Formats: sequence, structure tokens, C-alpha cells
Amino acid sequence: MPITAPTVIRQACFFYSTLLGRRKSSFIQRIAKKRLHDKLLPLPSARCCATSSLEQAPSEQSRSRWEGGRAAPITSGAMDSIDDSEDACRLVVNSHFDSGNIEVIDASDPGNVQLRIHEDPFCETDGRAHFQWFHFRLTGARNQELNLHLANAGKASFPHAWSGYQSCASYDRQHWFRVPTNYDESSGTLSIQHKPEQDAIYYAYFAPYSYERHQDLIAKCISHQSVRLEVLGETLDGHDIDLLRIGQPGKGKRRVWMIARQHPGESMAEWFVEGFLERLLDSHSALARHALQKAVFYVVPNMNPDGSWRGHLRTNAAGANLNREWAKPSLETSPEVYHVRNKMDKVGLDMMLDIHGDEELPYNFINGNEGIPCWGERLAKLQKTFVESFKKSSPDFQSQHGYAIDEPNQANLNICAHAIGDRFKTLSLTLEMPFKDTIENPDPVQGWSPGRTKSFGASILNPIVDTVPSLDG
Repeated sequence: MPITAPTVIRQACFFYSTLLGRRKSSFIQRIAKKRLHDKLLPLPSARCCATSSLEQAPSEQSRSRWEGGRAAPITSGAMDSIDDSEDACRLVVNSHFDSGNIEVIDASDPGNVQLRIHEDPFCETDGRAHFQWFHFRLTGARNQELNLHLANAGKASFPHAWSGYQSCASYDRQHWFRVPTNYDESSGTLSIQHKPEQDAIYYAYFAPYSYERHQDLIAKCISHQSVRLEVLGETLDGHDIDLLRIGQPGKGKRRVWMIARQHPGESMAEWFVEGFLERLLDSHSALARHALQKAVFYVVPNMNPDGSWRGHLRTNAAGANLNREWAKPSLETSPEVYHVRNKMDKVGLDMMLDIHGDEELPYNFINGNEGIPCWGERLAKLQKTFVESFKKSSPDFQSQHGYAIDEPNQANLNICAHAIGDRFKTLSLTLEMPFKDTIENPDPVQGWSPGRTKSFGASILNPIVDTVPSLDG
């Protein structure tokens, strides 16, 4: 019996409503029809098990079903060939979960597991389909020497960043540690060598910050009387765009904005925000109480929940690089930026911090606004005050290494910090953190980690408080 388009759409409606945890029929039908139009169906199976290389290799047809859609494992549905006896050794690679991303080419040999990172949707502004983020679970290799080869790493968005990189791993998804990782530039292959001590282990580009944890963060914050939650709008996949307001607006109070994770693969950005919010909401902190007397804070912990959930590196559901959308955002391709910028215009802005991660540089640093049209002595003094205070606040921050400084009037005003700095004629900065580790204070076990990132996030309150008195109204 042939499968008709309406039948496929009904099946897709059930699948996507299950994923999204809701039954918004009109929205689900719209998503399902889009997936059908983009040839994203049939729907994915959940995992891939060790079979022959012929059975494991994903077909071009199976790959195409994810073009422009959520990253998930490409499998051959090989479960039928597995020996169900209790003693059977089954190697299973699975990325069918929040922020998961991997494709299995061949997992028949634990010593030569061939994998492939799935691409983001094509990004028009950047002229390519980005990829570098990976996150998957591997089971069935306890006490076995594993060699995992990411075969397309050489074509990733930042291939030079693989040099010196060590993959993250975790058994419990709470404690993440680094494992030996090598990059062969000649073949463009990233290889992870590890001997798991338990039945299941997770590997990721950086410690993930799940959408579930995001929800927990929001719930924890709004339990404080000083916090209000506003949903600014809806993403293309139907996620809420959450804005936290901490403190009461009032005469003379400065309006400090912090946004994070425009690039979804930069999960350290939301770990940073979590640390910052914990300190700001600490009722025992005199500095936090002082900050809330002088300023009201507007925080968007995750600018890109669609890309985060899909396992993207740099884009949202439509393939938009949100940090290139600030000049002319649209509801069709970048509703996240559209709604946040509108709210900034409505309530005003005196300082803005955009939190990111850098794949290559082993430093924490600020990218300033020297190239925006309104740059002058006042902004230069504000930036210097902030940077010097941050260096005193955290040994993990430095100002010697970072991006090249823009020439006068040469800043890209599509980029958030540049666009907002010029739009509001005020201090607007991009903070970058490493995927690897900091050279000054390295941790050979964990590298740059969630715990260190949260501590670093807490430390940024000091330079904010030191800079606020110098801001114009």
C-alpha cells in the first residue's frame, strides 16, 4: 500500500508533538509539512548498533532527510540483526536526544569506529553549512580500547581549532572530563582514544547545557521575588524566548543586558550565565544587593534554543547565524533577534554583554567596539574601566590576547555587540571563552569546564558594578 503525503504528515505530527511535548496541532502540522517539503522524512530511528560497515554506512537518501532539520543519528535500522543473548556484545552509538549530533558510518570494530558530524542547515550570510559540535552516547564498550574517528572533522567550520583540543566525556552527565584526542591534518580526521570504565559513556565537543537544565534555571530564578519572567516570543520550532528581569526599574537605575548562546554549540555561554545569576541572586552577597540598588538586569540565558536542542554549532532552525542578524532581523529567519532587539528598544539599554565561546583561542577575552561609528573617548574609558576591573576580579580573564581590533568605522554592524553599541551609543561587549582551556591556569583533567565557567560568570559582577557609575542615563 503506497504511503501518501497526508499519511506521512499525520505520522510526522505525532512524532514532532512527542518531541516538543505539546499538542499544538496547527503548529505541528506546519512543521510536519515543512519537513515533508524539505524531504526530511521518513522519520529517524533512535540508534545505531555495531554491524557490518556496509549496513552501517548511511545512504545519501537517509542523509537528505535531515537537510535543514534537527541533527540526529543516521542509522540503517540494524537492530533486527543483533544477537539478543545475554552474553552478546553490542556497541551502540546514539545521539537521538537533546543537543545530540553524530552520524555512524561504521561501528563494527571498537578499535576503528567511523563517525561523521552532521551539518547545520546552510547559512546564507556565512556561505556554508556549519558543523563542529558533536554529542553522543556510546554503550557496550566497557573495558574496551576505543578508537573513535570523526572522519569529516577536516571540513568543519574551524578545522585549525582541532589542534590541541581534547574531547569531553562523562558517565553521569554531571562530571565531565577530557580524554586523549588527536587531529590528523593530512586526513582531516579527529580521533578519540579512550577505554570506558562503565557500560555507557557520553562524548561531546564541550559539556552540554541541556534545554531541561535551561528550564530548571528559569524555574529556580523566578522563585526569587526580585525576578520576573517574560516570554518575548516563539522560535521557529516553537520554543519560548525567555527573558529574566532581575530587580525593579526605577529613576536613575542603569539597564544592564546580558545575552548568551547566540551560537548554540557554545554551551559554556549558558553555564556562564548560570554562575552570574546565582551570584546576582545570592541574598547573602553585599555586592549583589548593591548591584540591584544601582541597576536592573535583563538576561536572556539562551538566545538560540532551537539550535541548542537540534545539536547545531552556529545556527538556528532556519540556518541563520544570529550574530549576523542584528542589522535587519526578521520573524521569518531570526525571530530570536527580532524580539530581543524590540524589547531592548522598548525598555532601553545602558550596558550590554554578549556571551560566547571561541573554538581556537585558549583565553578568556573581550572583543571591544573600537570600530563602530560612535566610538570615542567616553566609550574608550568605559571599556577600559570594565576590562581593568575584570582582570582584578578573575585571574582567568586577560586582555593581551584576543581578536584583532577593528579599524575606525570598519566594525561589522550585523554583529550584536557592534550593532547594539552603535544603536544605543553605549558600552556593548562580546565575551569569549575557550572550548579548550586557558593557558594561564590550565586544568589537565577537565580543561575549561562548567564549574570554572560558572565561577567565571560570577566574577563578572565586579566589573559591572565598577562600570555602572560611569554610564550615562
